[in-house]
Amino acid sequence: MPPTEETGLLTHIDGVDEGTVRRKTVTRAVVRGTLLVVFAVALAVVLLYNDLGELAGKLPKDPHKAAAVLLDQAPVIDGHIDLPELIRTVYANNASAVELDKPTRGHVDIPRIRKGKLGGFFWSVYVDCPSDAGEEFINATWRVRDTLEQIDISHQLIEKYRETFELTLTAADITSAISRGKVASLLGVEGGHQLGNSLGVLRTYYALGVRYMTLTHVCHNAFADSSGLFTGIEPLHHGLSPLGEALVYEMNRLGMLVDLSHTSDDTALQALNISRAPVIFSHSAARALHDIPRNVPDEVLKKVGTGPGQQDGVVMVNFYPAFVSDHPDEADVSTVADHIDYIASVTSRKHVGIGSDYDGIETTPIGLEDVSKYPALIAELYIRGWGKRDLAGLTGANLLRVKAGAEQVALQMAREGALPAADIYEKRPDLPSRRDH
Repeated sequence: MPPTEETGLLTHIDGVDEGTVRRKTVTRAVVRGTLLVVFAVALAVVLLYNDLGELAGKLPKDPHKAAAVLLDQAPVIDGHIDLPELIRTVYANNASAVELDKPTRGHVDIPRIRKGKLGGFFWSVYVDCPSDAGEEFINATWRVRDTLEQIDISHQLIEKYRETFELTLTAADITSAISRGKVASLLGVEGGHQLGNSLGVLRTYYALGVRYMTLTHVCHNAFADSSGLFTGIEPLHHGLSPLGEALVYEMNRLGMLVDLSHTSDDTALQALNISRAPVIFSHSAARALHDIPRNVPDEVLKKVGTGPGQQDGVVMVNFYPAFVSDHPDEADVSTVADHIDYIASVTSRKHVGIGSDYDGIETTPIGLEDVSKYPALIAELYIRGWGKRDLAGLTGANLLRVKAGAEQVALQMAREGALPAADIYEKRPDLPSRRDH
């Protein structure tokens, strides 16, 4: 552990063992970190339930008024919004040309954010799967460069509209920002193909503010197998590769959320089994209701929870009509609510959230056309009998619990002396692999 002012003084006192000082310092750091996590969760509860009269039995009978009251206290934290992709595609990442304070051609802008009571979201810094990486993923593809550009434009826009957005890194940051009327802004990388096969790149992304990474997109990569999209693809690793196992370890060590959307069933099951930290599915739906590989099967859903053989997590439901319905043109608010209800019936209501995929989807369900429409979904679930605490969990508290849990695991691993993973992709020609040492 690096020396501090305190250890520097104590180690010069006769009779004080340096190792003892170091252990005590680590213990104090862990205690402080644990208290921070506890504070984050407590702050979330205060934020969500600070008016007990409204949120302890006094929601209006009218579902739309009830949704408005609920969202005033427990705004939506969306697990996946592709605003940076839209900015790249339409504006070539020129932040000066973007006017988020006015209506945009996409699903997201500040007036609609406020109308829909969106309290926070993950800005997806997605770039697409390469077609030229080669069978062993060793060809240069520019995906790391492109990802850095997407991180950069996200930072630029958060700063440009700093009266609205605030970059947040921890559960405590999220709740603090929301409590001050800001839109908590987090970054998520959507696929291991954006890492250039390097755990060092992962750590660099974390240093730049990324707080989740999807293990795959619609392509396999050096770390893990993808589900494909509407049709399955032939497995490569049959789940996680050895490098993928090291990736999950390193994400746990950092406190970066492991995102299992887009992954194959084997990848998801193996990651759930080896991850020490809670996981997320940032924008997924239920395969039982719409049978495509992209959606999560019951076998995987049953592994999400807090019982024996399970891992805590939150499945954040996607809005894309082609992902939620056999008849996409007919998909509406009720269709999305069906997926939320179904996933909750398998995992419990403590393990569902919202991951709309806005600005990354070509069409939207009827009644959920953009970020101003979240209240319609909350009203629909209220009609179905969801209470205020379950709804508050769906809108954000479940994600906050999982985020704080991942932070707690990182603190625990630090206390254990966990070292950064030094694994190197074995097919990489420019560096010796781990087996050469």
